[in-house]
Amino acid sequence: MSKFSEHNFKGQKALVRVDFNVPLNAEYVITDDNRMRATIPTIKKILADGGSVILMSHFGRPKDGPTEKYSLKHLVFHLVKLLDGATVKFADDCIGASASELSASLQPGEVLLLENLRFYKEEEKGDVAFAEKLSKLGDLYVNDAFGTAHRAHASTAVIAQFFPGDKKMFGLVMEGEVASAEKVMHQSEKPFTAIIGGAKVSDKILIIENLLERATDIIIGGGMAYTFMKAEGGKIGNSLCENDRIDTALEILKKAEAKGVNIHLPSDSIIADAFAATAHTADAPSFNIPDGWMGLDIGPNAAEQFSNVIKQSKTILWNGPMGVFEMEKFQHGTKAIAIAVAAATKNGAFSLVGGGDSVAAVNQFGFTDQVSYVSTGGGAMLEYFEGKSLPGIDAINK
Repeated sequence: MSKFSEHNFKGQKALVRVDFNVPLNAEYVITDDNRMRATIPTIKKILADGGSVILMSHFGRPKDGPTEKYSLKHLVFHLVKLLDGATVKFADDCIGASASELSASLQPGEVLLLENLRFYKEEEKGDVAFAEKLSKLGDLYVNDAFGTAHRAHASTAVIAQFFPGDKKMFGLVMEGEVASAEKVMHQSEKPFTAIIGGAKVSDKILIIENLLERATDIIIGGGMAYTFMKAEGGKIGNSLCENDRIDTALEILKKAEAKGVNIHLPSDSIIADAFAATAHTADAPSFNIPDGWMGLDIGPNAAEQFSNVIKQSKTILWNGPMGVFEMEKFQHGTKAIAIAVAAATKNGAFSLVGGGDSVAAVNQFGFTDQVSYVSTGGGAMLEYFEGKSLPGIDAINK
């Protein structure tokens, strides 16, 4: 049983850090509420116990203090809906008189949403005095914002010092994220396959190097694969390539060989004569792409080979797409990986999908419920798998 689930919140005001940084359209309508939905079970548990909830979150990147565009008041109506009509009050500031008065008068079963933390520069600076003011609003602190766990901000890391050990804890989102990440990195069953995609090798060097200590197989797809192809003497046409990372790619391949880790590169690619949805396409060996053409997806042979590796796995980490899946002509590879991960999961493998594009892909293709865990924190998850410590997690564990 988790610390959060064991705790009885009756008569207590829980100050909960959430990640409500959701996209809005021009009419202030939420276009993707996944981050809000994720934290609803945490809020409902506190309310069901007879406690009250004070929610704090950042929203966007406001540069000069309060602005209409970045006000959290736009989320209140939808939050009421997600909480089945619970009373949700809004404070037009996150500190100061209005926040203090509304939190003091909050009744059991009620929710108070504070205004955007980033309207104060002190939030991102990790200001101690600002964190202390926030801490006075609640009886205990719950961090349920995994997406911000890698930032040492006032509300995610600094604030925890103002609560004793039994009055600070992870919410259900954080618990799930941390447990899933730990399972992959420290309790993985072999074979352990890491699927790493995306555009640039430079973005994924640290995660690949850390995974060389743990994975049995690493599948590399997406634009970053062509830097590896060129490093091995391949002809890659106009495909994306980081020429300054060719030596790095060779080093990774050498290290993998020395450690007995299988690196899988796509044998063939779907190539295009332009980076466009209307481009002409063909299938070509990834090591022999004609001039004027570029690889924008893994080909059918690579998709089959990768799928076979995935289906034999007991632990799977997926971070990054295999191609430009946003365009229909170049989504087959990423979709094939999603199908294989779902099949392996059904067979008993533990699968963790993380990183904005991978999460978007499993959502788009309808596989969200067919994998073990979908992470809500792109940057935080990446840093965790790079082997870095996350301030938001460390602050609770101290």
